[in-house]
Amino acid sequence: MESVPLECLISFSEELHVVTHMWNISHFKPLKQKYHRQMETGSSRMNLVLFVMSIVYSCGVFFFFPEGKVEVSKEGLKLCTMGPGKVFGELAILYNCTRTATVRTVTSVKLWAIDRQCFQTIMMRTGLIKHAEYMELLKSVLTFRGLPEQILSKLADVLEEDGDYIIRQGARGDTFFIISKGKVSLFQCKGQPVYLRSMGKGDSFGEKALQGEDIRTANVIAAESVTCLVIDRDNNFNLFCSQVQLKSDEMKTFAMKILKKRHIVDTRQQEHIRSEKLIMQEAHSDFIVRLYRTFKDSKYLYMLMEACLGGELWTILRDRGNFDDSTTRFYTACVVEAFAYLHSKGIIYRDLKPENLILDHRGYAKLVDFGFAKKIGFGKKTWTFCGTPEYVAPEIILNKGHDISADYWSLGILMYELLTGSPPFSGPDPMKTYNIILRGIDMIEFPKKITKNAANLIKKLCRDTPSERLGNLKNGVKDIQKHKWFEGFNWDGLRKGTLTPPIIPNVTSSTDTSNFDSFPEDNEDPPPDDNSGWDTDF
Repeated sequence: MESVPLECLISFSEELHVVTHMWNISHFKPLKQKYHRQMETGSSRMNLVLFVMSIVYSCGVFFFFPEGKVEVSKEGLKLCTMGPGKVFGELAILYNCTRTATVRTVTSVKLWAIDRQCFQTIMMRTGLIKHAEYMELLKSVLTFRGLPEQILSKLADVLEEDGDYIIRQGARGDTFFIISKGKVSLFQCKGQPVYLRSMGKGDSFGEKALQGEDIRTANVIAAESVTCLVIDRDNNFNLFCSQVQLKSDEMKTFAMKILKKRHIVDTRQQEHIRSEKLIMQEAHSDFIVRLYRTFKDSKYLYMLMEACLGGELWTILRDRGNFDDSTTRFYTACVVEAFAYLHSKGIIYRDLKPENLILDHRGYAKLVDFGFAKKIGFGKKTWTFCGTPEYVAPEIILNKGHDISADYWSLGILMYELLTGSPPFSGPDPMKTYNIILRGIDMIEFPKKITKNAANLIKKLCRDTPSERLGNLKNGVKDIQKHKWFEGFNWDGLRKGTLTPPIIPNVTSSTDTSNFDSFPEDNEDPPPDDNSGWDTDF
């Protein structure tokens, strides 16, 4: 929790529920039932629960205990003993997950518990409040009056807090300051210090630094405890200152995606599926798999899609181990074109990985599987925790809200995996992977097989601060296309389909599926009917 803002921790402390008792296995079942009853009635609070967490028991609660001792075991094997001050269940506040170990009390314990919904609501609420405060401050600054809301929103994202700032006269500077709390005094040295004036909340100074390197003309000294919001010229301000028809054809083949309706309801994925349908049906890009029609019956949903017979990029990568610079560049460019199209429509993808790139018969890569895609509009954020652990951006892990910049983070991860055969951030379990991600890309040692220009682009895509990522700057996706790694790349040829792909799949007919792995047929009994009506628009 070291990266969580203080105001969030204060909110958390108000929501933590204390549990004091000595539990044993006999208490598990009734408590489990009680917890489920609370969830069914919509209660967001977690009262006196837990105790023993079973490997088969899924529960969205995070625990901290200030008193007592517990024992952690898995499949009957003792793993460790934990004492006061320890936490467990961290993954549960990020997403719904099955407990992987059993925790039993050794002594009487006091447990503090917070559930996932409460945690995420606090994080979202705090982020929105802070963003609104920053927007109001920016609107009050003369330098920014008249700027569109979308640009002000991005500026609010890049503001950083710092306290007790002192600007020295004569020093060179490239930072603009807005006072958010406290007061400062301005002095000018003309032999003796001459008091000029005081400034308080909403006032700003250093505006010339936004236009070019500024020689400070006065001393700015904190008159009391002060907090300033700062905008750095080089890294931030310059980013924002500019403004089926189906035909009857026996030789035509399609792919059919079949989904079990009951499974969708049981996993509460209805909104994701509805969103996937709407986004894919409206997407008309050569770098995105087409969705032509949808159908349904009482048990299944059917999605009639474009058949791309070249196979999954993941399968080719697995068989080859890794790709060279040229091959990686081609597939990365295909994704850049897909992202450019989606982002121009206000859509974020959020699930980039080799498994979700499929080759058509020519060898061009297309995005498939839009289950996590979402239309958020422009200058807006979303707080849903989703994605593949190795590809998740830091702001998603920290529940700070995310936008299209999370897609550009994942583009950098994809480049690294294609060039090396494995992603840069990987741990034995999701939580360890998230901790590695939060350390940043600069902590990763790049192998020699990654060229200097490729490494430079990856690091610029994987900046910790979303507003500093290539693709999310003033020039948008053009900054990626003009990067040195893409020097000489034929973007027009790619868009027109005249560029020869590095790998041309062997497709002998319109029904040739030999480029895909074989899987055993699903011999399970048909799922139960679902006639709840959530799928009326299918």
